[in-house]
Amino acid sequence: MKRRNLLRSSAFAGTYSLLSPFARAAGANGELRVVVIGVKGRGSSHINAVISHKKARLVGLCDIDSDQLDRRVTEMEKRHKITGLKTYSDYRKVCEDKDVDAVCIATTNHTHTVIALTAAANGKHAYTEKPVSHNVWEGQKLADGQAKYGTVIQHGFQRRSETCWAEAFAWMKEGNLGKLTLARGFCYKPRKSIGKVEAPVAPPKTVDYDLWSGPRKVLPIRRKQFHYDWHWQSPYGNGDLGNQGPHQLDVCRWALDDPMELPPAILSIGGRYGYDDDGDTANSQILYIDQKPAPILFEVRGLPKKDLDWKNGMPNYRGVTIGNVIEYEGGSLLGGHGASCKVVDKDGKLVKEFKGGQNHLHNFFDACLTGKQNPVHNAENGHHSAALAHIGAHALSLGKELPAEQIKASLKGRAQVVDAVDRMMAHFEANGIGATEPGLGAPLTTDGKAFTGEFGAAATKLDREHYREGHTLPNA
Repeated sequence: MKRRNLLRSSAFAGTYSLLSPFARAAGANGELRVVVIGVKGRGSSHINAVISHKKARLVGLCDIDSDQLDRRVTEMEKRHKITGLKTYSDYRKVCEDKDVDAVCIATTNHTHTVIALTAAANGKHAYTEKPVSHNVWEGQKLADGQAKYGTVIQHGFQRRSETCWAEAFAWMKEGNLGKLTLARGFCYKPRKSIGKVEAPVAPPKTVDYDLWSGPRKVLPIRRKQFHYDWHWQSPYGNGDLGNQGPHQLDVCRWALDDPMELPPAILSIGGRYGYDDDGDTANSQILYIDQKPAPILFEVRGLPKKDLDWKNGMPNYRGVTIGNVIEYEGGSLLGGHGASCKVVDKDGKLVKEFKGGQNHLHNFFDACLTGKQNPVHNAENGHHSAALAHIGAHALSLGKELPAEQIKASLKGRAQVVDAVDRMMAHFEANGIGATEPGLGAPLTTDGKAFTGEFGAAATKLDREHYREGHTLPNA
């Protein structure tokens, strides 16, 4: 049997875990009734995935912005001839609806977990975009909730449904390149300034801002663009480390054979440079994760290659801008944010290529209908990949700015991290901000489940966010 067919058949035959009988009852009428929550941006892909699946049926749409909701309903009627869709502004009403079997969540990061758990507590399956959580604590609650409620909860890390990466790691496990030495991830993605407002602004008239705020306090709005730019404000988003980063950190964990504990130690370096705006998350960052059997090194760069001129494009590492370079004794596995990757030897000569993938959301729908889910798709796996980013953000928040030479002096025996610092400082120089003193994050440690050490209490406090009444986690 060819390797790809072997991987597919073994997944369905042996690596799936049975869910509770209650969960399998959903969709028993022969179709899966789905509501997409959050219809702008990624919500469009979710809608298309539902429509293109043979046994899933789009029965409703939910959004806190009535304008976006109306626009999608009109699109469904005109382009897809789908009529009679239910519409909701409040995710809680969706979760209470007995005529709904599953939800697909493409909302703001700070509402991912609370919506997914509310759905699960009401017997519904939930697919949630990355990151599955906004902090480590609620990510663990999401994993616990899947075990408690027995429904399918799937993360949005699409690489896990791409056969090319599965085949590549299977090939690596055969020892073809020797031992794993370092798992690298990269997010070199252009991120311009979001600007700065002189005073708080009003939400769009079509937005229910109270519902948008969800578990967070209803704070003054300080950003010009209401939609999307919340990514760079920590009460709601997680910066690019927690936005794009979890995809590539997930691949790094995969290379390490998916450790299901928090890492022993994490170090983070960087900050927000090149402009003064209303964002407070890092646009330039190095994350070093001391893990077994090999460390993880992740880098974020949001500034262009040089001169703060976006026409110059983005930097890259061995040809990779957004993706992974997984290093082994005899060569490397390289791949971007897509359904292909390749193996090269130590001289960079091509050894082998892998291509192919599956529809990640369709795998979710299949799991809901059959009551069987591949563990690599579940909430616990998603939690641990997202947690790496969250811990990295906490470490940086608890640190302080220091001269680059002092930072490098503290990195004894970590030549790969020193090299990353040197390249980051050269990147700043190329953009005319060479006098920058990066932030050196507090060295965080864990016992696999909770923060420990000198900064353990501070990290734990930072990780526990505010959850308003009416938007608390069901199993908290």
